[in-house]
Amino acid sequence: MKYLSDYMNDKQTKLFEETGSFFAFSQKQFNEKKKEGVKYNTLGSGMICPKDNVDKLVSGLKSIHDDAIEEDIADNGIKAIIHRELGNHEYQITCDITDTFEALEPYGISEQDIQDELSEYMQKCHDNDWF
Repeated sequence: MKYLSDYMNDKQTKLFEETGSFFAFSQKQFNEKKKEGVKYNTLGSGMICPKDNVDKLVSGLKSIHDDAIEEDIADNGIKAIIHRELGNHEYQITCDITDTFEALEPYGISEQDIQDELSEYMQKCHDNDWF
């Protein structure tokens, strides 16, 4: 099963290319990628974008994220997504749904929706020795 990032990666890469955005974690990396005469903004986590393209990048990333959620739900269904994220956040070991809930909140999935799946998910973990 694909993860949300799988739905987003190629589209984000294309958007980064279109907007001239890149990641740099040192002055050396920035100097290697910058273009002369272009003013840049840093958007955090090493992301650098030409000042004139910041709005296009930010709105494009939001659109890609929203579209990816819709595609994920259409491809996999809410139940499978909940189970995937419970596994991704190792609920069967931690017995804590906090990280799962935070990951699924943009999907419109409630804490109660997750709790409703815990029994079935734990049985699947037991059956498959995922401990």
